[in-house]
Amino acid sequence: MSRPAALEKRLGHRFAALELLQQALTHRSYGPENNERLEFLGDGVLGCAVADELYARFPQLPEGKLTQLRASLVRKEALAEVGEQLGLAEFLHIGRLNAGTTASILADTVEAVFGAIFLDSGYVAARMSVVKAFEPLLARLDAHMPKDAKTRLQEIMHARKQPLPEYRVVGEYGQAHARTFEVECAVGLGFSTKGSGTSRQRAEQQAARAMLERLSK
Repeated sequence: MSRPAALEKRLGHRFAALELLQQALTHRSYGPENNERLEFLGDGVLGCAVADELYARFPQLPEGKLTQLRASLVRKEALAEVGEQLGLAEFLHIGRLNAGTTASILADTVEAVFGAIFLDSGYVAARMSVVKAFEPLLARLDAHMPKDAKTRLQEIMHARKQPLPEYRVVGEYGQAHARTFEVECAVGLGFSTKGSGTSRQRAEQQAARAMLERLSK
């Protein structure tokens, strides 16, 4: 079978077992050796990989918001968009009596392809391919995501041509399993604020929020 090098390049994955990719690209209307089982597997792989990436990319978001974002990325319309970007239509094997490449077929094929990558090389390879394929959609989320307090404060200092904020731990309290951190945030304008939290990161965010409030007065 010929190797679809262009598709593998877009996926960022070269198949060791090329027959897996061939099966992933075969619609059920074409014959019994089709992609339905790979679609089932890929659905689970894709959901896990997307959740994994969102969890790492947006550490400030709560569980509910992460769930909404994951649902927006794995819905049929989003998967069909990814399928179009990958150019899957030119590689698909579809029976002659089928109406053609629909959004539903593209979405199912995307899932099947990631299922094939998982079987070919494991989860890490599948996750890397998912992130590469979904990068335009993920970048779109980045552009509309509200920025955390530390990022906003850093941008304000940069716009004012001031040194970046400095954070230092000024106190730690409580038992090891229930620690509270107190952090001071200092800026070049001679201002300082404090924040506390159950982790240094949370305390820094609280101190940054306090500084934003002070600068807005």
